[in-house]
Order: sequence, then structure tokens, then C-alpha cells
Amino acid sequence: MRQLPRDGPAVVVGSGPNGMVASILLAQAGLEVTVLEKAASLGGGVRTAELTLPGFHHDVCSSVYPLAIASPAFQGLALTDKEFSWVHPDIPLAHPFEDGSVVCLHTDLDETARQLNEDGDAWRTLVSPVVDHWDQLAPVILGPWQMPLVRGWLQRFGWSALQPCTRLCRTRLRTAQARALFTGLAAHGMVPLGSWGSSAFGLVLGGTAHLKGWPLVRGGAQTLTRALQQQGLHLGVKYQTESPVNQWSDLDGYGIKMLDLGPYQVVQLAESVLAQQEVRQLRTFRYGLGVCKIDYALQEPVPWKAPACQRAGTIHLGGTAPQMQESLARVWRGTPAELPFVIAVQPSLFDPSRAPKGQHVLWAYCHVPHGWDQDASASIDAQIERFAPGFRDIVLERHVRNATDWPRYNPNYVGGDINGGVQDLRQMWRRPVSIRKPYRLSVPGLYLCSSSTPPGGGVHGMCGFHAARSALEDWR
Repeated sequence: MRQLPRDGPAVVVGSGPNGMVASILLAQAGLEVTVLEKAASLGGGVRTAELTLPGFHHDVCSSVYPLAIASPAFQGLALTDKEFSWVHPDIPLAHPFEDGSVVCLHTDLDETARQLNEDGDAWRTLVSPVVDHWDQLAPVILGPWQMPLVRGWLQRFGWSALQPCTRLCRTRLRTAQARALFTGLAAHGMVPLGSWGSSAFGLVLGGTAHLKGWPLVRGGAQTLTRALQQQGLHLGVKYQTESPVNQWSDLDGYGIKMLDLGPYQVVQLAESVLAQQEVRQLRTFRYGLGVCKIDYALQEPVPWKAPACQRAGTIHLGGTAPQMQESLARVWRGTPAELPFVIAVQPSLFDPSRAPKGQHVLWAYCHVPHGWDQDASASIDAQIERFAPGFRDIVLERHVRNATDWPRYNPNYVGGDINGGVQDLRQMWRRPVSIRKPYRLSVPGLYLCSSSTPPGGGVHGMCGFHAARSALEDWR
């Protein structure tokens, strides 16, 4: 066990959800904790702002939280802020087709299975390990590498999760509707759909929809950050915004140093004190696709062809499974798709506080090549219009953030990668340096808690949860 400095307070650099969770756990253990945030507000990827017009409240980064509501890290926190509550859309996810038909992911597993007809039993088999055994499965998939005890259900899940999405669709699902639904879910992982392990994202997101739903936060994502802050304040955590940490000496006097930073930012800050081999590993960390995101202010709801889309919180716009596979393959080859796979969220249908009365906000993004410096908004508009004719006519204002804009908003989003690095089998657990101790860096007392550590991207707080536990084990 390493001997850590015990005569100084703890510091967390960065206030994303992982940093916030880490600060709370350290404070619960009795440590004096300070959170330093470079920006003017807390939250990292969990913020809300009037990006377009007054009265239109847009979630700047994340907006839908299936992993947050199902996360052991958040379930262990008492989010008692009176303003915080989840909003559950009538339908978690709708996937429309160009002919006006639609396939939906319902909270009710039976309803989803009935809708998928001949693929209903196959869908049950695929997602049942997540639905029935989440408490046992979550520590395996939402944490550092471990060799789990292999049981029947876990073995079934593991084999399915290891499959390439393209192969699983071909061998386990027979209908175009089921294949499209699963492909859209797997595409959230931002890995090539033909790569081994790409099915894991589809299984987890599909299963959590039946387990907990895909909720929004009432009032916007910032409400979740405020709830975390209120719990921290109750425990004595100190928060300092507009407090950049530019050099290693800025952290003098702190015992435990927790970094909610990406590998590149860690090197910039601490190269002088890190082991040379560790610096090389951090420098060669692989980042993935970028995103182009648009926030829309709308004069009325989106005129979807498929009426069920009016009841869904999240919409996947990509057409058939082969169309989505081809568009994403093009992006991985470095060529933007003409009709990209678009993930859209319409929070104001279920939370009227997001926009002026009768008007709405829409959140949408597509994947683009890493570091692509051009604007994909025309392609996103065209893809929405494909499934909602007349959409362009109801747009009052839009705010566009391209792949090269994201690092200026948050330096952790290198090349527009909002996921904290590629989450393929090569880099899923070995993030970013070690498999056995991914949160500990070579300097005693220095820890990494960002989404570049296991289990990777997503608002679940588990990176901060495990990093704080590692620090406390050493400190004690």
C-alpha cells in the first residue's frame, strides 16, 4: 500500500459528473475537499444554457440519462435537492422509417417484444440479463477489469456483448425493424459496428430502458449538477469556478489530487512528475469520432410522419440497419455521411419549462470524423426533414457546435470526441494506462477520474466512484 500525504486537503480538478461524485465520496470519508473548475459554472458535460433565444433552455452536452438513473454511483447518493426530479417520456425511444412506419423501445419489455413480432423472443433473450440481473451485472460492466464468476445468464450476456453488432443482427434478429432498433442502440458506443464488442452498448442501453427508462432531468441537465453540488455543500465541499489549474505547482498543499481530465490534459499538467513510460501511454491514448451538435429553438413540435414519435423522448434517425452501418462506416473512413445517423431528443414535449409556452427545443447530433473542422448542420437538417417533412419551416433559431468547437468548450473533448476516448476491446478497460489500477497514476496521491478511465463515457459517475474508492483505500 502506498503512503499518501495526510496533512493536506483533497482537491478535485474538474466538475463533470465524475469529479462531482468523487468529491462527495471523499467528503463522506471525512476529508476536506475543494473542487476547482476552469469554467464559470459547474457541470462539465451536464450543463444547461440559453444557446439560441431567451427562454429556450438547451442541454449543452448530455440530455438523456439511462445510465445515470441505473448507476450504482448515483443510487448511493441522496439527491435531495427539492428542484431535482426525473422526467420519463411516454416512450423512451422511437426509430422511424422513411415510409412513415416506426419501431419503438418501450419501458415495458412485453410491449416491445409484441411489437417486434417474430423477433420478440430473441429480444427477450438478448436483454433479459440486463433486466433481470442488473445488480450483479453493473459492477462487471461499469468498473475496472475483473474476472467475473461465470454463470449461465452472465455467460449468455458476455457472448452476445462480445459480438460485432453487424454479426449479431445477422445471426440473432430476422426483421428489419429489430435490426434497425438494435443498430441504433449500438451506435451510441461510437465504435465501428463491425468491431468485436460493439453489441455491448446496444444490450446495455436496450436493457436499461426496460429496467429504469431513459429519463430527462426536469428543468435541464444543470439541475442534476446542482443536486450534486448541494449534497457536496452539505458535506463541506468547497467549489471554486473560474479557477484553472495551469501547472503542477498550483496543486501544492493538497494531499489527494483527483483529476477529472483527459490523458492529454494530464500530460500537460503533470508531465514533469510522471514516470516516462506513463507519459508515453497517456500520449498514445486513442480518441474516437467527433460530433456535430445542433440545438434548435422551434415554434411548434416537430412534424414527424410517424405519430408515435410525438410520444418519444429520444429519436434515432438513420433508416434501416444497412443504411446506418454504411453511414457510420464512412465516418470511420474519414468521410462525413450525406445522410448521417442522427440522435435527437425532444425534452420540451415532456418538460414545458424548457421553452416558452407552445414552443419547443430540439437537441440533435451526428458523428463526424475526428477533428473534422466543417459544419454538418445541413446534413442533420436534411435527415430530420426526411422523417419530418416541413421541419425546416418551424425552426426559429439554431446553435451549432462542430467537432473542432468542442475542445474550446471543454479541453477533454479532443477532436470532438465527447466519449473520453475509443471504447473498443483494446481500450475498454485499459483506459488510459493500466488494467489493474486504471485510476492510480505514478505519483503518490494522484488519481484520474475522468471518462478516460473505466467504464468510459456516459453520465453514470462510476469513473469518479471507483477513483475515489481507490484513493481512500490508499489513504487509509
